[in-house]
Amino acid sequence: MPNNLISIQALDDVMTDIGSARGMPNAAYHSEELFRFERDEVLSKTWAGLVFESELPEPNFAHPIDFMGLPLVAVRGADDQIRIFHNVCSHRGMPLVTQPGTFAGTIRCAYHRWGYTAAGGLRATPNIGGAGVHTVEGFDCTSHGLKPVRSASFMGIIFVNLDGNAPELDIHTAPIKNRWEKFTNHMDQLIPAKSASSLRLEVASNWKLPVENYCEAHHLPWVHPGLNRYSPLEQHFNLIVNEYASGQGSLSYTHSEVAGTTLPKFSDWPEEKESHAEYISLYPNVLLGLQVDHAFAIILDPVSPGKTIERLELQFVGKSAIEQAFVECRDAVLSAWQEVFAEDIFAVEGMQRGRLSPAFKGGLFSPVLDESTHHFHLWLAHQYRADYVRA
Repeated sequence: MPNNLISIQALDDVMTDIGSARGMPNAAYHSEELFRFERDEVLSKTWAGLVFESELPEPNFAHPIDFMGLPLVAVRGADDQIRIFHNVCSHRGMPLVTQPGTFAGTIRCAYHRWGYTAAGGLRATPNIGGAGVHTVEGFDCTSHGLKPVRSASFMGIIFVNLDGNAPELDIHTAPIKNRWEKFTNHMDQLIPAKSASSLRLEVASNWKLPVENYCEAHHLPWVHPGLNRYSPLEQHFNLIVNEYASGQGSLSYTHSEVAGTTLPKFSDWPEEKESHAEYISLYPNVLLGLQVDHAFAIILDPVSPGKTIERLELQFVGKSAIEQAFVECRDAVLSAWQEVFAEDIFAVEGMQRGRLSPAFKGGLFSPVLDESTHHFHLWLAHQYRADYVRA
């Protein structure tokens, strides 16, 4: 890490009691150097959300993704397996896939037409031995396939672990699954609809600010007056799942009553908890929400220090919930969440602009309402601090 940008003392100021703690310094939100540092030394060392399974809707489909400047590609093969590769031809370094779409069994490089299978194997090297000669002695195709990226799936999200050393994703997500067993053991019933189930927002802020904002309900009465009517602040509580997940819960999420929606519900959800909901930030870049009749996931795509793409997918309970009979109910749910997340834009963009001021020194935390946000800062400061130890 560029030590001149964030000092050990600044990190220690974060890693203290919430009543006296500061937030991460301004440089963490504006510096290009620290943006690259976070990619290589923070997000790469854990599981980061990359793409929704639903974004690869059929076999032999490829979807390119720019992950903080790193070209990757997700590929769903004829075997229906989704694999992630570095999106670069082994020959001359040309990006292979530039637009989402299907391919006819072979992924072709547009430069020299080298071809790869959906499993990443190199299968075609046109003219490698001269005009009309497609093989050459001593060249082993099996050694020059696409370079894979470790990946796994949870709640319809394909996660990647770029350095390959994190514990298995099942272990990583177990604390959330275990926590939500108090609501249901049928998370596998969640399914996105083909329409009225997704949202994309572009925000002029660092990726960390949507995480921080999502962790707390402190802002509900002023930023979300509509949401505050059916999920009021006084019914919200902080929750700390483990060292890399925190958020908030509601004891009174009653959108279905307000909107008159009648979507299918989890059959084993306890009746006394029917109005309960929980919203968890799974660090670094995934936001999750669970209600009795739907769930959602948000992947935060860090584009630059001051730009983030938020991609939301709604998931409903069982195949019947995505049928035409429930389209108006699904529309109402999507519309409600679209309003909420659009309202947040001014807040995260404002905080981004505010961090240009030398008068702002990381900010303060409410010891009552900002516990989950401070928890995220603690986690991040630990990641930064670890780099000092490695150095």
